[in-house]
Amino acid sequence: MKKFFTSESVTEGHPDKLCDAISDACVDAIIAQDPYARCAIECCAAYDSLLIMGEVTADATIDYEMIARETIKRIGYTFGTFSYDKCKITVAVHGQSPDIAMGVNRSLENKEGATDREDELGAGDQGMMFGYACTETEELMPLALTLSHKLAKALTDARKGGLLNYLRPDGKTQVTVEYDGDAPKRIETVVVSTQHDQSVTPEILRKDIIEKIINKTIPRNLIDGDTKIFVNPTGRFLIGGPEGDSGLTGRKIIVDTYGGACAHGGGAFSGKDPTKVDRSAAYMSRYVCKNLVAAGLCDKVELQVAYAIGVSRPVSVFIDTFGTGVLSDSEIADIVVKEFDLRPYAIIRQLGLRNPIYSQTAAYGHFGKGELPWEQCDKIDDLKKYVK
Repeated sequence: MKKFFTSESVTEGHPDKLCDAISDACVDAIIAQDPYARCAIECCAAYDSLLIMGEVTADATIDYEMIARETIKRIGYTFGTFSYDKCKITVAVHGQSPDIAMGVNRSLENKEGATDREDELGAGDQGMMFGYACTETEELMPLALTLSHKLAKALTDARKGGLLNYLRPDGKTQVTVEYDGDAPKRIETVVVSTQHDQSVTPEILRKDIIEKIINKTIPRNLIDGDTKIFVNPTGRFLIGGPEGDSGLTGRKIIVDTYGGACAHGGGAFSGKDPTKVDRSAAYMSRYVCKNLVAAGLCDKVELQVAYAIGVSRPVSVFIDTFGTGVLSDSEIADIVVKEFDLRPYAIIRQLGLRNPIYSQTAAYGHFGKGELPWEQCDKIDDLKKYVK
């Protein structure tokens, strides 16, 4: 049966991703000084202004404005009204609510007579988090999203590397994959919209993007004569970034995760320390799913975990292998509970989340990057014993 699925990505200069990058740069700076810090930092950017806001409790001295300007410069906004040296920055950061800290510092399970030990952390909020993995790509990620990320990253590399000097930081990509049943067959549509300066014509831009970005990124066997390619469909894209559209931390949650291939709990990642299960439990869920697929227990899997604020153990664990499991979904769920410790402290320890590693997640997805700790397939041997 023929079917189509589409995912999108954005470049690091997209206004939402710019805000994510600033938020995560602040988190890294804080954790570098105080690994046990609590922080939830969000940014809002519009035209010529940036607001940095949120809650931080840490033994750290942070120059938020300097971090923001350095990040804006690194991404490439050295021109226009939102130039790193001209934009107006307001900082509104205060301490974490003691009502939240009370439940996080010591979980409900350890209230009675317990000391304030790290392994008694309660979940930093209620909610549900999802993980996903599949065999469509070597990264065990959905093909449409993987290609969209690679196209977006190729735009940035071409701009920063001087291959296409007329490009500017903002941009979006989108890929539609045609499936034969559950198997990717070909690329139906590619969309690339990229900010540029006035020196390039639409004709040259289209030619360059197809030859130097699309054809160098997407495998040739997936493109045929019927593949539709759209490059800057509106005709031009001169004004971008916060000057063209407002940006907000945490607004690209589908780009950040699995491109719509699985469910999403609604919580964003960037700007949060690892006691926030929105972030840490989503990373752990990916780790679990990737190891399940790599071990041969299934070809595709979605995991949902749910937490109550101040309670360390998940209130539910749900598995869906979409009919690809070698065992029943309930049996695999039991294996997950047995083989993976899903308490916040255990997740933080397993994945090394008290290190300043978060800036590298702010663009081109939080998953599918092999160097990140939640992408390691180091539980395969423990899981293969369940494969009958």
